[in-house]
Amino acid sequence: MESRQSKIIIVAIMSTLTFLFSSSEVTASNANHHITETIKLAETARIHGKAGHTKTLLEYAQESLTHARAAENELTISHQRITESIKHLEKAIALANQNDSEVATKHIIQALEYMRLPILE
Repeated sequence: MESRQSKIIIVAIMSTLTFLFSSSEVTASNANHHITETIKLAETARIHGKAGHTKTLLEYAQESLTHARAAENELTISHQRITESIKHLEKAIALANQNDSEVATKHIIQALEYMRLPILE
């Protein structure tokens, strides 16, 4: 009888560990997806900002910010690089709303620099 109970406990523990491991992989995968999208969209915003296309910079910066926030929410611990990137995207959006594409572009570039740093857990 003890042998059967031990097997049940072992199976339950293994199932729980498998679930926890696969959940963290999915979360990391989702965060990586959002980080990739953040970078792609911010790069497009940067290109338009350098060309003086403030309205288009604003649109891409807003989308980039949405993905940066989603990445931050997917991660189990806080990452300074994402927090700093979000701050710069928010500043870029505020400046683009004031029609200042030059300084907004500088904040996009700063956001990209932070977003490209490795995540160290």
